[in-house]
Amino acid sequence: MEESYPPFMESYKHLFDINEASNKNDNGVPHDVEECELPLIDLGRLEQGGREGENCKREIAKASRKWGFFQVINHGVSSDILEKMRCEQVKAFKKSYCEKASNHRDLNFPVGSYRWGTPSATCLRQLSWSEAFHVPLTDISNMGGLTSLRTTMEQFANMVSDLAETLAEILAEELGHKSSFFKENCLPSTCYLRMNRYPPCPVSPQVFGLMPHTDSDFLTILHQDQIGGLQLVKDGKWIAVKPNKDALIINIGDLFQAWSNDVYKSVEHRVVANRQTERFSTAFFFCPSYDTMIQSCVENSIYRRFSFKEFRQQVQDDVKRLGYKVGLPRFIL
Repeated sequence: MEESYPPFMESYKHLFDINEASNKNDNGVPHDVEECELPLIDLGRLEQGGREGENCKREIAKASRKWGFFQVINHGVSSDILEKMRCEQVKAFKKSYCEKASNHRDLNFPVGSYRWGTPSATCLRQLSWSEAFHVPLTDISNMGGLTSLRTTMEQFANMVSDLAETLAEILAEELGHKSSFFKENCLPSTCYLRMNRYPPCPVSPQVFGLMPHTDSDFLTILHQDQIGGLQLVKDGKWIAVKPNKDALIINIGDLFQAWSNDVYKSVEHRVVANRQTERFSTAFFFCPSYDTMIQSCVENSIYRRFSFKEFRQQVQDDVKRLGYKVGLPRFIL
């Protein structure tokens, strides 16, 4: 059977050679990172309204301020769809590497959807040991090939889109803004799904599954399996997120931090590679159009006004030139 994993060792041999020559045998990832449970919020309380609903909203805002991450249950995305999503993406990733790289007709993803590794990496610390299908929501319906995958992706995308809009409106409301901004600017044509696979990594912990970064959107909604590996920075140190099979993980992105004038935090996170076991996840990114202007919803903004296109371009330029993302500090007044 043809290998389904990308040729990491062959393609990045020069980085391993450099690493060996410099006698570096890891990338600084500590082996004793404490495991914590993220704040857990039952969104079913929103349906109750009254004091219970208001308390739920306050908890969402508090977690977004203190952690930048939280997890939700009773979120409106059925367990059946979540399980189907995992099964379908596993089948897609199990296709041979050649089929994925050539976008074989059985897959028929939009051109450029399949990505793996880190082409811009100049050292092992910048290499992400993972592969992904990165698909704009509006392109899902145009996919041929794996019909069950397309149908499942559409159902999942519709449900998490509604959830993201609900959470964004709650977070705006908790800042004193009843805003239609998100409904008007974060549309199916601007949001996307990213299905991830993290293959077993024989050289862990020399490389990350996904290198440390912040997300460049408003909100990210993550469905992950039970393998673990997601870590984030809390109070200046890395902590490992304990998986919860019933929960979706929500995290604040750079745009929401800027829009909230640093009230809500876009927190650095990473995925640690696993030597023995592959890991799967699906992320939904709640993004505006490129020409959407991002500015603080309050006076005395920390950041200058900028478009999402300008932000993305600056990130790409920094990654190409420096090997990593700088992000919001580039836009401080």
